[in-house]
Amino acid sequence: MSRLPERFRPDPTRRLMLRGAVATLMFGVAPHVLANSSVVAVRVWPAKAYTRITLESSAPLKFNQFMVPDPDRLVVDLDGVDWNSELANIASRIGTEDPYVKQLRAGRFKPGTVRVVLDLKTEVKPQVFALEPFGEYKHRLVIDLYPAKPDDPLMGLLDDSSTPAEAVAKVDKPKQKQPETTTREKLDVARLVTIMIDPGHGGEDPGAIGKAGTYEKTVTLAIGKKLKSLIDSQPNMRAILTRDDDFFVPLGMRVVKARKVNADLFMSIHADAFVRPDASGSSVFALSEGGATSTAAKWLAKTQNDSDLIGGVRLDVKDPYLAHTLFDLTQTATINDSLKFGRSMLSSMGEVNHLHHGSVEQASFAVLKAPDIPSILVETAFISNPEEEKRLIDESYQDKMAEALLTGLKHYLSKNPPLARSTLAET
Repeated sequence: MSRLPERFRPDPTRRLMLRGAVATLMFGVAPHVLANSSVVAVRVWPAKAYTRITLESSAPLKFNQFMVPDPDRLVVDLDGVDWNSELANIASRIGTEDPYVKQLRAGRFKPGTVRVVLDLKTEVKPQVFALEPFGEYKHRLVIDLYPAKPDDPLMGLLDDSSTPAEAVAKVDKPKQKQPETTTREKLDVARLVTIMIDPGHGGEDPGAIGKAGTYEKTVTLAIGKKLKSLIDSQPNMRAILTRDDDFFVPLGMRVVKARKVNADLFMSIHADAFVRPDASGSSVFALSEGGATSTAAKWLAKTQNDSDLIGGVRLDVKDPYLAHTLFDLTQTATINDSLKFGRSMLSSMGEVNHLHHGSVEQASFAVLKAPDIPSILVETAFISNPEEEKRLIDESYQDKMAEALLTGLKHYLSKNPPLARSTLAET
């Protein structure tokens, strides 16, 4: 066999150097470039309003989505993701009670791509979007399945191209506030008084978590449902919940829902935490046009306003509705009514639990920014206090708190009955 001339033969030393360079490229630089994402958690939040599926990952997930008919399926291809046990067991995340998803499955579609398939029970309008890391969450890919024909008219604001924030922007302009009357207390209002009850947090946003593991979102929903039942049993009163199950509702959508049903009053229920575990008692908060009335109120407003980032909503548009709301609130009538509402609540809540602060505090809470609806945020107790956490999960305490909230509500309405309307709001 002929041999290559000497000048064309590979130099052994140079060959070793080339191998070393390739190894350096592959193992020094390449891991950063070629490393795949890993799905670290899969969570599903089924509800009548919509179903949310969240894939949490160590790095951003690159995805492509499309619908397949006959039978209806939503397909989401994930590029550059490792196949692991979380994806292998994804089918177990869906229960038979899910109103929109019949089956959830995943498999290796092609090298470097995992295909996730959602077999659907009914026609849906999907929204798939990514969220940056926030709090304890890493990167998240969110799959929201809204009904194509929603029972809730509010959800009809969402179309194929809109986000929850854009839906908020679509709401009609604020209705004109009716003028005050000197005979207000004597006015016979022959209509239903509508109370919007807002159980704080939900879904991806657990709210504060007690030392024993109690979720704030669970407590607020329990008390909210009890209060709704009490209100609905009263003559000429009705209550509507911003959420009736464990799912997330963006803060702006809670405000919009209250305005769409022409709510007379808005009450957001919470059981929050503080940096000190010995903080205790019940509190009531209203919106502030300026600064917060205390450092604690400012801190609480900040934690509550972070709910959208924790719960997961694609806030990629400027929200003209809330900006307009801030302008309207230069008219202080609504805030003054909110303060009266809050004082009535404090008086009745003090019969069930001692008060953390004897007066209504104020701060810039996003969920209280309806321009024409007296709105308050009630802290039923501190879930971060071990003793109060025990009370909050006790059904008898929940009953007493709901009854106290009803008493405060009725006391406020007896002195500040809402003005008559020409038509009733539709649910």
